[in-house]
Amino acid sequence: QALHDLGLDDATCRRIGLRLHKVNVVWPLEAQTTRAFAQGLQEILVVEEKRQIIEYQVKEELYNWRPDVRPNVLGKFDAGDADGGEWSVPNPSEHWLLRPQADLTPALIARAIAKRLKRLGVDADIAVRLDARVALIEAKERALAHELTTAGSAERTPWFCSGCPHNTSTKVPEGSRAMAGIGCHYMVNWMPGRRTATFTQMGGEGVPWVGQAPFTTETHVFANLGDGTYFHSGLLAIRQSIAAGVNITYKILYNDAVAMTGGQQVGERPEGHSVLQIMQSVLAEGARRFCVVTDEPEKYEGQALLPGVTVHHRREMDALQREFREIPGTTVLLYDQTCAAEKRRRRKRGKLSDPARRVVINEAVCEGCGDCSVQSNCLSVEPLETELGRKRRINQSTCNKDYSCLEGFCPSFVTVEGGQPKKPAPCAVAEPALPPVPEPQVPAAPQAWGIVVAGVGGTGVITIGQLLGMAAHLEGKGVITQDAAGLAQKGGATWSHIQIADDADHLYATKVGTAEADLVIACDAIVAANKATLAVLREGRTHVALNTHGTPTAAFVHQPDWRFPAQACEQALRQAVGPEHLLAFDAERVAVQLLGDSIYTNPLMLGVAWQMGRVPLSREAILRAIELNGVQVERNRAAFEWGRRCAHDLASVEALFVTQQVIEVIQ
Repeated sequence: QALHDLGLDDATCRRIGLRLHKVNVVWPLEAQTTRAFAQGLQEILVVEEKRQIIEYQVKEELYNWRPDVRPNVLGKFDAGDADGGEWSVPNPSEHWLLRPQADLTPALIARAIAKRLKRLGVDADIAVRLDARVALIEAKERALAHELTTAGSAERTPWFCSGCPHNTSTKVPEGSRAMAGIGCHYMVNWMPGRRTATFTQMGGEGVPWVGQAPFTTETHVFANLGDGTYFHSGLLAIRQSIAAGVNITYKILYNDAVAMTGGQQVGERPEGHSVLQIMQSVLAEGARRFCVVTDEPEKYEGQALLPGVTVHHRREMDALQREFREIPGTTVLLYDQTCAAEKRRRRKRGKLSDPARRVVINEAVCEGCGDCSVQSNCLSVEPLETELGRKRRINQSTCNKDYSCLEGFCPSFVTVEGGQPKKPAPCAVAEPALPPVPEPQVPAAPQAWGIVVAGVGGTGVITIGQLLGMAAHLEGKGVITQDAAGLAQKGGATWSHIQIADDADHLYATKVGTAEADLVIACDAIVAANKATLAVLREGRTHVALNTHGTPTAAFVHQPDWRFPAQACEQALRQAVGPEHLLAFDAERVAVQLLGDSIYTNPLMLGVAWQMGRVPLSREAILRAIELNGVQVERNRAAFEWGRRCAHDLASVEALFVTQQVIEVIQ
């Protein structure tokens, strides 16, 4: 991709003597092929991510060649300005060429190749191509610094899901601290007031304390350990602490699902992974004390608990931790509460009962103090702007009915038994009753056509990438998708990169490169104004479809006065691509009013982008992909069509539900 961006096609590379060797097995490096490749070269540039595994081996293989035959070998460091491969400065690390601490993008590689080719000498026409690409990259970097200053510092930090058991289980009492490990609970590291730090490999949870304990006056620590990790190798960490005789309490966070890898249920495995099995294992290993903390203590009535094992409601969590930290040796507190995401899935599939109890906030009583957010750490507690100032509301669409927000002493909270939230009815205007939307001109994709979908984890960003990938497959086109999700599924920033070409041979990289996007579907303004998104934009080339709806970030949980930076984000995008290439509106409001649910916002945005003429796929292929996805097919297809109509005539679409609201008020 870097060679392609520099204008170095196969014929040009042959003419200037540029040779490419793709290494498949990085260790040990095959000596004969390496030497054959190096014959006759002046210089070898080793392009590899992270540390110099290949580079050092190449140097070793060529070390004994005659100086007049042996090529210079470069990789992480440049050769400075000296001839003959000698350094002109004392410290070679001042001349970084390819960074060792992160991934290598086509832009970074292109700049390194251009620099070394010009040093070796190339024809004037080739030098012009190299300079043009490098100038574009450097101009983008300068603009990016300005755009980030304009957009401010708002970020979508990954956070626990609404109702996640870790919101409660990772709390520690005043005067104590905890250690983190593998799992969703690792996110507690960046949550204010939780006093949790460190990172260990799976099976190393709490083990650093074995080395720290003899050298500190601190007498005890807590260690968070997920149930999936426990079953994998976490028991070894507990065994190590017991053998070392340190004072530590392991909090085993039993949430009944390996949430980070797809929600596999672990409590019903045939080989055994129940709470009782864990109880028996850790006590057999020599744990001094074991107890169970849960939001449903009643389910342990009649269970075969070992002597000394007690069961407590989660409201006793703080008192129990204070008690356990005074017990010498290794103790275990098992926190049992089902993963909130899994609860939601099981309830939707009819596999778990849905409590008929909902929590609402009476805005007339609420004073906006934010204690409910402090108590629950929950993203479903959102700001509500009123004429009397900022209040709070519960987002009933995202609430998973954990009820921990009720733990605060607040008279504004009201529980409703048996009631259902009133959702806006889908728009009664039928599609055939509206004038047809003209078909846009679908662009061709002789080369890679770069699309980036940017939004909030858990809202269907990755699904849009999958739909585009399937639609391209149905049309026989080449397609590559790469998703950046991970912890972003917990309400953080999420991207899906899609590259489409008429011929798969014209696709070289999995991600859209610097200033190489043809379309950005910006499902969230903050993620769209993120550095990673702004980097792919190019004025005059990239078109952006932007949803301006202000969904709160996790910052609101601990910053009651936080404001959504809508204007700054939109301004950054407008400066990056130009006002004529940006279509911005509140897509979530349209989705809720026309389709009755905000979950249809992203497919609506896909319809907007397609109607803008920026998706090189047919309407039929996209609708077929939605059908094959098999989830709310009719609603998602309707969302796509309403998105087309928004792109064509937004004012008429908004007039539809404004008129409907007036009619409902009159009735």
